[in-house]
Amino acid sequence: MQVAVYIGSESDFEIIQDALGILKEFQVSFSVEVTSAHRSAERTLKLMRDAEEKGVEVFIAVAGKAAHLAGFVAAHTVLPVIGVPVESASLGGLDALLSTVQMPKGVPVATMGLGKDGASNAALLAIEILSLKQPKLRAKLRDCREKLASEVGTNSKKIQQKL
Repeated sequence: MQVAVYIGSESDFEIIQDALGILKEFQVSFSVEVTSAHRSAERTLKLMRDAEEKGVEVFIAVAGKAAHLAGFVAAHTVLPVIGVPVESASLGGLDALLSTVQMPKGVPVATMGLGKDGASNAALLAIEILSLKQPKLRAKLRDCREKLASEVGTNSKKIQQKL
């Protein structure tokens, strides 16, 4: 397993579905666990230790509200941790964003944007990190970026016709 994905609650699974599809597309092995920095701290720690023993190289932590999951993981590992804050009804995700991005010096968390797009970018960042040691992944990333670039402007003719 190369990437361990932790979500703070089952409701966060919807947020990461596209991200998991990206990891599958790039043939990156991963696991997904529902765990909480607050409600199941010991379980989270055990999951992390087990993942590290199995050779995990990157953690992705997805959580809303107080969103301490990514920080908790980062506090207990020296491996890269990518945090994905999730929108909430009460504060629109600002609480989660600030909880994830405002880490103290010495405990870094790479923080993505809110929600599904942030989760997809977390998967891509994890792949970029893994590609440092895996040239085949790097080549797949280049192909992916070239495809994205080729799609820009494909609808320009339709827009011009509407003018």
